[in-house]
Amino acid sequence: MKTTIREASRDDSAGILDIYGPVVANTAISFEVEVPTIEEMAERIEQTTVNYPWIVLEIDRQVAGYAYASQHRARSAYQWSVDVSVYVDERFRRRGVAKALYTSLFTTLELLGYVNMFAGIALPNPGSVGLHESMGFEPVGVYRSVGYKLGAWRDVGWWQRDLGMHVSQPKPPKKVKSVRGSDVWLRALWAGESMVDDQPLAD
Repeated sequence: MKTTIREASRDDSAGILDIYGPVVANTAISFEVEVPTIEEMAERIEQTTVNYPWIVLEIDRQVAGYAYASQHRARSAYQWSVDVSVYVDERFRRRGVAKALYTSLFTTLELLGYVNMFAGIALPNPGSVGLHESMGFEPVGVYRSVGYKLGAWRDVGWWQRDLGMHVSQPKPPKKVKSVRGSDVWLRALWAGESMVDDQPLAD
């Protein structure tokens, strides 16, 4: 089986929605309550990838998972910080897909010049907490009862990981389009490919 990590495009909308839709409909992991349409997902990918990486991991041309970064806050002093998220198809869990995706995502973010990464996790979610802490994130706080979904008020915990040095006079992060297609960008995208257990799925 062949594993590939690459940038997402509008054409990945259906495969991504196959993973994300059940999360919205059946869990409190996402605070969305309406499953987006394929066209809405396509617009999200297109808008996000102007400034931030959104990547997919394919196994034999099937989207097994995806990860992306997004704006942490709108005001200019936050520009070196991003929020990160990863989702994996249930059939491909426990095979290193999430760690592979995050390894590639973090490498691209470091290349672009981001310094801080944050992950918000609806609680309880021990699997996600374990993943993020295994990737170097540390807990920084909890928003208590900040959202209501599926009949209950939900807490959201926040985890943080430093990605780069907190230097004086930092340069603004680069735009994805400024490095897209370069050798260094492609190497960053592929950083996690070798981490996946890509043996055939059990019958």
